[in-house]
Order: sequence, then C-alpha cells, then structure tokens
Amino acid sequence: MAAKDASLYEYAVVRYVPRVDREEFLNIGLLMLCKRRKWMKGEIALDAARLKALYPEVDPEILQLQTALFTRQDVPSPHLSAEERYRWLAAVKSAVIQVSPSHPGLLPSSGKPDATQTLNSNSDLEAEFRRLFSQLVL
Repeated sequence: MAAKDASLYEYAVVRYVPRVDREEFLNIGLLMLCKRRKWMKGEIALDAARLKALYPEVDPEILQLQTALFTRQDVPSPHLSAEERYRWLAAVKSAVIQVSPSHPGLLPSSGKPDATQTLNSNSDLEAEFRRLFSQLVL
C-alpha cells in the first residue's frame, strides 16, 4: 500500500463538563474530518439515565438542544468547507460543552484502485467513525 493511497483523518471528542473548575467531564460525542476527501461527520449520544446518575442537576433535553449543532451540516455556515466547519466546531472553548484536542489517524486504502473503491470511498471513513464512536463515547 502506498502512503499516498491512505487517508489522514482527525477526530475530537465532544465532552459535557458540568463544572469547569473541577475539570470533570463525560464524553458525549465525536467529530471526525478527512480533509483529503472533504468529509466531516459529527454525532452526539446522550444517555439520559447516565447523565442524571452522575449529574442530577442536568436537563438532558436542554443539553440535547445545545449539542445539536455538532451534527448539522450548515453550522456555522452552509458555505464553509468540511475543514472550516471542523475547525470551528473543534475550537477550544471554556464552557460546559467542550471538545478535546484533535487527534490524528491514518486510514489505509483497500489497495484496490478500481471503480468500486471510488464509489464507496467514504464507507471506510464511516466504519472508522463508528469504531471510534463506540470506543470513546458509548
């Protein structure tokens, strides 16, 4: 496999930080970007029972509304590229919803430069997203 066939990606974990002064957090989502493929995805998973058990004062419905922007394609603007949207969403914030530093990853190509690979070029990114999401968030 040639290095040029691999896809470099970045990911960051979305966190709920109920008390910024204590620096305690709960992973609630994931952002992932592949600049080369102009691909970005964000997903949030709020477990209301878990949130209430750890932080009884939290209102899961309000938190769901506050985190919805991480999954939208038009935030902050529908005219921005995937990379610009990722950078905007992953920017450092001092609030109850924060994002971890970006981490790099390398997704090797399937090694088959045929039409099928081109048609399904993002399915491997989706699979890697699902793997990271289940490992880091769920």
